Amino acid sequence: MFSDLAFFSFVQLADASLHGEYNRWHQLDHRPENLALPGVAWGDRWARVREQETSHAADSAFADTDFVAMYWFRDPVEQSVDAWDRLGEASFQWGRGPIIPGVERKLLAFFRPVKGYSAPHALVSPDVLPFRPNQGMHITLTRYPEPHGLDAHDSFRWEDTELMPELLKVPGVAGGWTFSFSHAQQHTTLPFADTVSHQPGELRIRLLYLDGEPRKTGSAIRSTEQQLAAEPSAPQAGEVLFSSTLSTIIPWRDW
Repeated sequence: MFSDLAFFSFVQLADASLHGEYNRWHQLDHRPENLALPGVAWGDRWARVREQETSHAADSAFADTDFVAMYWFRDPVEQSVDAWDRLGEASFQWGRGPIIPGVERKLLAFFRPVKGYSAPHALVSPDVLPFRPNQGMHITLTRYPEPHGLDAHDSFRWEDTELMPELLKVPGVAGGWTFSFSHAQQHTTLPFADTVSHQPGELRIRLLYLDGEPRKTGSAIRSTEQQLAAEPSAPQAGEVLFSSTLSTIIPWRDW
């Protein structure tokens, strides 16, 4: 596994008029500065496909998410995250974020990668998948009240042996990764609000990389998930907090 730690950020903007300014800042300033850090293996951000409101689960905390960003960290992760924190403070001192008016961060948390999967047509290994171009993502955030209970264990087995193999057959899905919650971000200097207070493993993310057009592929993913979830053998553990198709943001074109 090329990385032992990943960071996820769910962002909501207070006003749609801020999207252009926020995208320009993130793609031309914030993300390049982060990717230049030796300890950051890769990072990217995607926009919610707004036309598909039905793709969202009902949890009000995440229902209005506009963007999802993530970063993968290289070992030693403690040093990598420390340098990443220092860049955040430096950026603030330069007057270049990341504390920006109108930006509300609904989730700021670190997750441990669990397992990667690649569809046969993608050719590359799961470790290479994050570096491979994509048209978007499909993300599912689920809460398990007893993350080390037998029901959770059964759900993880089902996801690995039954759900993921079927999702990899969906046209337009290049592969995916699963992640288990490690801890909330606690920046050493910047006053980010606490976003989650869950125990390790209580949150789980399933991330699918899309080769296909996001709306069409997202619809096929949801159909497959619903069919498998309706089978008698499907586990019932876990509360889906957020599930949505996301689209890759093309600089200048999508601002």
